[in-house]
Amino acid sequence: MKAKVKIFIADDHPIFRNGLRQIIETDSRLKIVGEADNGEQAISALEDLEVDVAILDIDMPQMDGFEVVRLIKQKRLSIEVIFLTMHKDERFLNTAFDLGIKGYILKDSAVTEIVQCVKSVSEGQEFVSHQLLGFLINRARNATELARKQPQVNQLTPTERQILKLIGDYKTSKEIAEQMAIGIRTVEHHRANICEKMELKGKHALLKFAVEHKSNL
Repeated sequence: MKAKVKIFIADDHPIFRNGLRQIIETDSRLKIVGEADNGEQAISALEDLEVDVAILDIDMPQMDGFEVVRLIKQKRLSIEVIFLTMHKDERFLNTAFDLGIKGYILKDSAVTEIVQCVKSVSEGQEFVSHQLLGFLINRARNATELARKQPQVNQLTPTERQILKLIGDYKTSKEIAEQMAIGIRTVEHHRANICEKMELKGKHALLKFAVEHKSNL
């Protein structure tokens, strides 16, 4: 782990943020470098500050945590993300990990888990609240089953997998190009490669496949 891990917190409850700060800074290797109480403030600050790990609430005013992460990716900021949330729904966790986040912590587990989560994520590892480990097991099992049924999926490059997930979010080629900072023609080229590798034929075959399997890629 780095000598000092620089952390940013975004949550619209100042009392909760203050409590979180006190818990995190009990470890001398962890340092809070900034805070925000809404999504727009968060992305603006993250562009200016040197941050290793951002702890974001999913439900925030003006811009939710999912959109903040999409902008972090679009702007190519080298920041790992932890979601700290009340949501115990498997769909929320899958959406979060589809976006490439590394940590997902329930607020009622923050006192006991947040420090270890930050340390794990700063070292490139994933961390999920213990109550939700079953969701990760399901995710891994479904990915294995997809690879068994459709072994061609193993031929997809990381970029093609990312594009396929974005297609599964009903993103257009233009939106994908903007989010990934690449050209529209490049996106279209990748789409064609995916269709060829996955043997997808028909006008809506790629979209249908992406929507059905985006959480298993």
